[in-house]
Amino acid sequence: VQLVESGGGSVQAGGSLRLSCAVSGYDALYLCMGWFRQVPGKEREGVAVINRRGTTRYADFVTGRFTISRDNAKNTLYLQMNSLKPEDSAMYYCAADLPPQDLRLWVWYSPPPPIGYWGQGTQVTVS
Repeated sequence: VQLVESGGGSVQAGGSLRLSCAVSGYDALYLCMGWFRQVPGKEREGVAVINRRGTTRYADFVTGRFTISRDNAKNTLYLQMNSLKPEDSAMYYCAADLPPQDLRLWVWYSPPPPIGYWGQGTQVTVS
């Protein structure tokens, strides 16, 4: 499984960005997937996750602002980020693993439990 993120950048507070995670080597439909973020000096934290059935779960700090989704035809995971705040600035990572996974643990714990596959990250800066 290979994951390649894109879509990061710089945006003003209140703005929006959409991150993409292109999946290769496996059908994303059958993976548990999520978005994580990390700032220097802090642990990586879960942002949003989605399971094979499309059930989603979000960290409290993004609920109502971010939306995770998956385009099975494009084998791509997305994170739509609206109403961005300066504290959302971080390196954002896409991650995936084979089921079954307890995705609650991916957003409850910082750092998250071991996850099999990670992308290289895409930087989001909100000013």
